[in-house]
Amino acid sequence: MLKLGTGIIFLAALLSACANPADNKTKAVVSNTNTTTRTPVAKQAKGESVAITSENSKVEFTGSKVTGKHDGGFKTFTGNIDLVNGKPEESQVSFDIEMSSVFSDADGLTKHLQTGDFFDVAKFPKASFTSSKIVANTAEQGNYIVTGDLTLRGQTRLVIIPAKITVDADKVGVESEFVINRKDFGIVYAGKADDLIRDEVVIKLNLNPTRKK
Repeated sequence: MLKLGTGIIFLAALLSACANPADNKTKAVVSNTNTTTRTPVAKQAKGESVAITSENSKVEFTGSKVTGKHDGGFKTFTGNIDLVNGKPEESQVSFDIEMSSVFSDADGLTKHLQTGDFFDVAKFPKASFTSSKIVANTAEQGNYIVTGDLTLRGQTRLVIIPAKITVDADKVGVESEFVINRKDFGIVYAGKADDLIRDEVVIKLNLNPTRKK
């Protein structure tokens, strides 16, 4: 009986380790072609400027392989919400990420993520996002559909992602969790033959910039 109980616990732990964290998460709609050659989305400058910094916001990710997952994010990034008339639909969000500031839950992985197998930070020091359209999701109050250009590892693609946006007197809040396919952005390293890396990566944005009084 003891052996059976131990076996069940081990099996449960194994199944948990192998679970894909991208399951049941919203997948971003990503254009099929690299849009680097087209005119990028222009940054507006007509509303209230609300600064995004690494002190008031978080940009994080979760990746996984056959045997488990790793959490990480970026320590250094800057951006801006151009808030127009206090309405998300009329506004624009943009930010730049210093890719060398990547971190993870394992020191060896953090160093590996900086190499050509992954982000190749020496060649592509920045990632960026600029929205081109924000529309309300009529099915859920406070939820929006955000369209914009995401540039990662030199690949620029039009993406459509979900976001919960709140506009308060003292701050603007943007929460978004979605899944991208890393191969759409040129990250094709497969991992070890017996421990392959999954293509899906969960991106988590938690932006809480303060409005000027």
